[in-house]
Amino acid sequence: MLILALETSTELGSCALWRDGVVAERTCPAGKSHSETLLPLVRELLAEVGVKVGQLDAIAFGVGPGAFTGLRVACGAAQGLAVATNRPLIPVTSLETMAALAGAERVLALLDARMGEVYSGSYQLVDSAYVLRGEIRVSAPDAVALPAEPGWLACGNAIAAYPALQERLNAAGIAVLADILPTAAAVARLAAPRAIRGEGIDAALAAPLYIRDKVAKTVAERLSEGGKA
Repeated sequence: MLILALETSTELGSCALWRDGVVAERTCPAGKSHSETLLPLVRELLAEVGVKVGQLDAIAFGVGPGAFTGLRVACGAAQGLAVATNRPLIPVTSLETMAALAGAERVLALLDARMGEVYSGSYQLVDSAYVLRGEIRVSAPDAVALPAEPGWLACGNAIAAYPALQERLNAAGIAVLADILPTAAAVARLAAPRAIRGEGIDAALAAPLYIRDKVAKTVAERLSEGGKA
């Protein structure tokens, strides 16, 4: 199975190809916009591994939350490729991706939302998958809900961005990994079992996950209510 993954929700843009468990990844060059570099990087990656776009089985992308412009880049590119190949899209949230990269059993993912706010989501490892506990939220650093029980790991660039948040985590005895950002390779690995199960959405349903000023619902919840992913 071949899965192409795109991730541009932060300044660390990347693309990756998952081929039967083996992942090849390329990172967008610094100093240039993802809109300039992502698709040329995808073409370069596919050419290097000898795969044509029409051979892909699914296309995964980082749906958000994250930088508004970046989210539109990955979503738009994924939609275009899905339409061209008639392949399903698999959206993966940036916070789930960060939780998977952190690798702990219970992870509080914290992404800098800029404008003095933080995207946060609590994830627990259940049967080799990271399950969201509660909802993804955006809030001020001093309003981020911290887990009360022990054994949690916090990760993400919001920790270094907001010293007051790190002080709260330290006071609560929560270990931190501040250098975690979502990557296309991690998106691909999370999307792979879903693609194998035949999951995915039509390209027409894909839309970035914006959370500012509201609590986000899961992709499944929004689709069940007739909304967009």
